[in-house]
Amino acid sequence: MNRRVAALLVAAILVSSCAESDPLPADPGPETAAPPPSTTTLVTTTTTTTAPPVPLSDATTRLGLGDSRYPELGNGGYDVAHYTVDLTFDPEHDMLSALVSIDATATEPVDTISLDFIGFDITAVKVDNESVDFDRSNGKLNVRLPAVVAAGDSFVIAIAYTGTPQAVPSQALPFEVGWRTDAAGIRYVVAEPDGGRSWLPLNDHPSDKATYTFLITVPEPLVAAANGTLQERITDLGWSTWVWESTDPMASYLATVVIGEIEIVVDEASSAESGVAVRNVLPADLATALPIPLERQGEMIEFFAKLFGSYPFDSYGIAVVGDFEAALENQTLSIFGRSVVEFPAFFETVLVHELAHQWFGNSVTPADWGDIWLNEGFATYAEWLWLEHTRGRAAYEATIGGERNRLTLAADLQPPGDPLAEDLFSVSVYVWGGLTLHALRVEIGDDAFFETLQTYYATYENSIATTADFIAIAEAVSGSDLSALFDQWLYSEVVPELPSTAG
Repeated sequence: MNRRVAALLVAAILVSSCAESDPLPADPGPETAAPPPSTTTLVTTTTTTTAPPVPLSDATTRLGLGDSRYPELGNGGYDVAHYTVDLTFDPEHDMLSALVSIDATATEPVDTISLDFIGFDITAVKVDNESVDFDRSNGKLNVRLPAVVAAGDSFVIAIAYTGTPQAVPSQALPFEVGWRTDAAGIRYVVAEPDGGRSWLPLNDHPSDKATYTFLITVPEPLVAAANGTLQERITDLGWSTWVWESTDPMASYLATVVIGEIEIVVDEASSAESGVAVRNVLPADLATALPIPLERQGEMIEFFAKLFGSYPFDSYGIAVVGDFEAALENQTLSIFGRSVVEFPAFFETVLVHELAHQWFGNSVTPADWGDIWLNEGFATYAEWLWLEHTRGRAAYEATIGGERNRLTLAADLQPPGDPLAEDLFSVSVYVWGGLTLHALRVEIGDDAFFETLQTYYATYENSIATTADFIAIAEAVSGSDLSALFDQWLYSEVVPELPSTAG
């Protein structure tokens, strides 16, 4: 996420997350006949708990994974492989009907599974097609399995629910996250770090990544976009079902949908330049007159692929919405507030930032929210690498110095390696985190530095990593003990002095 966007825009106009795939066709997808849309009929027996609810086993349910910042998020005892998210949205009544099927494997013997989920009316729950008991407490949906599932065995949970989707307060941000609606009626999801549970039942922690299938049914002429690649559009009786596949593992906070009077615009030039299918989801006025920075996405992808390694996924692009205060790197489909897009120079910087997250944050994901600098520090440093590429070394050095000086003017800075839960996306995490990478580059030299980035990405691609993992790779590549450098730059109480040269 680029929370700095919101702060900078409020202050005034300040300028401070490859595989080849054919581009999507200009037509959004093949049209075929389908039965009238329905999501919940796949779960045929409505199952609820008795009254009063039957408490499920405290011994086997989990109240979180013990994340260092948000210990209640996530659940133990199982690992999710795939989510099938089947949604029907009726904008006239602002109602969502959903069936979410979860393919999971037990990591220990379990008789009860907990999922993160808030809101909505649950109409049915099945496990391996058998109706089961469930209850809800403390933001958890607790599901009784038909029998004990042994470690290593797989099972499928299907949850049907209905209701009006709503954004929810975040523990980390000053604005609401989850399912949001802009003034033009566009619905979109921005869930980092704790909003995924507001629209889907899931294991809402970045350490449990999974693949996704989205089937989104909406009335015509609305368009529905999601992560991954568009497989088909099925139409019948004035409704369309848009089928999207996200075949690479994805953290729950990066899952998104965008629904509205929007257009899917294929960028053939950027797709050809980068070897990645580039498509953007835009309101009509932007679809017919692309902002100039958006035309450079192919160049940006190619540039970072040379520095970091091949682009991680099959597709990329952004979705532009109103009434959003920042930008978020949803996997393969970053969400941008309209206010960001309207300032071209600033827009280019944020485009670079969210694109870099596809490598660092999305493909390589922190195992714990306390390591968020591995996302934001890396994406901020990518901004400076792009500046060095487009405007030269002097501009890079001037920006590094200016950013460090700006940090010294801030009060009560928390070091980037130890962020506060209530201020996870602080300027320290972004800028001080980025300066940590600059200091590392100076210390070990360009060759070892870029080899470190490439090795880190290649080692943890489509997986999770910690700060200790990154430090270990930097030390192995450089052949140096870097503990003092990282202690100083990630955990000291004051911002260190910059190295005198950049190697």
